[in-house]
Amino acid sequence: MAAVIEGNEENGFSGESGAARIQERLQKRHQARIEDAERRKEAKESHSVAEEKSEYFSSAFNRERACIEELLSSCSGAERAVVTEKLEEATTKTLQLQKFLNDSMQFLTQYELRQAQAALQKLQTSLSETKEEALPRKKFAFRTRTKATDQAAAQDAHPLPRDEGTPAETGRTQVDGAAPAEQCGFSNMTSEFLTKTAEEIQKRDVLLTHLTNCKVHLFGSPSTLHLKHIDGCEILCGPVSSSVFVDNCRNSVLAFPCQQLRTHNTTDTQVYLQVTSRAIIEDCHGVSFAPFTWSYPTLEEDFTVSGLDRARNNWTQVDDFNWLAAGTPSPNWTVIPEADRKANWDS
Repeated sequence: MAAVIEGNEENGFSGESGAARIQERLQKRHQARIEDAERRKEAKESHSVAEEKSEYFSSAFNRERACIEELLSSCSGAERAVVTEKLEEATTKTLQLQKFLNDSMQFLTQYELRQAQAALQKLQTSLSETKEEALPRKKFAFRTRTKATDQAAAQDAHPLPRDEGTPAETGRTQVDGAAPAEQCGFSNMTSEFLTKTAEEIQKRDVLLTHLTNCKVHLFGSPSTLHLKHIDGCEILCGPVSSSVFVDNCRNSVLAFPCQQLRTHNTTDTQVYLQVTSRAIIEDCHGVSFAPFTWSYPTLEEDFTVSGLDRARNNWTQVDDFNWLAAGTPSPNWTVIPEADRKANWDS
């Protein structure tokens, strides 16, 4: 007995004081177990909620996609008025589906997000093809218009003497057709300063192709923006309501807000970006990103027209389809250091 007492004294537990300390330790251990069980329970519930949200998104997304596909299928053989109504409904539902995807990004896995983006892109392509097939317009071709040509057309009935000293404005790309063009832009130009107003591009598809050493300012909110074969250019654009497609671009500076960016075969190009979904690059090298900073007087109004979330910008979330090494950054794109970012767009 004496040995036990001595042992307790050596351990610091003697008499009532020792019993109290033992009790205190037991209580702390019990409390730690309770807290650990609570943490595990919360983690399990959080995981369960995430799974439920993911399942709800998948179910709702697929249901809405099937509805849009059915609308497009029903356009075949229908009367023009019916087709127009169905395509308008399909377009509205597609835009709503885009917003649903944007709002659900925070709880989707990267795989789920890529799958949904690919499905949405396929749906947008199908919508465009159905519109072109069901509501054919006159065949169009890109043509070069000049001030002299426009003046000649306007003054055909009462011709006026031409002012030979006025330089012609060339290279304006416009789409011919019975109705106002749904596509506009510039093509085959070198060392020019080019602009389009909101009235010219609002809710239209804009195509810029084969431009070299040009500066382009696009004010307003286009539906989509296509950049092809761009070399040594600076291209600034207002909020694009859906996607921007870049292909074969090099040594250029691009700036735009958009819902989604897809970039192919592009090298040594800076992108000042605001994107509410994700940016995707493929077969690219030397592409660098920074947040969108270009501004002009009606920018906020154009954001409202575009439907983009002004507060959301995932400019650093870039998916490289040629780089699948998990946990290792892609060598094909970088973030532009703050000290090197363009601050003055008017120069």
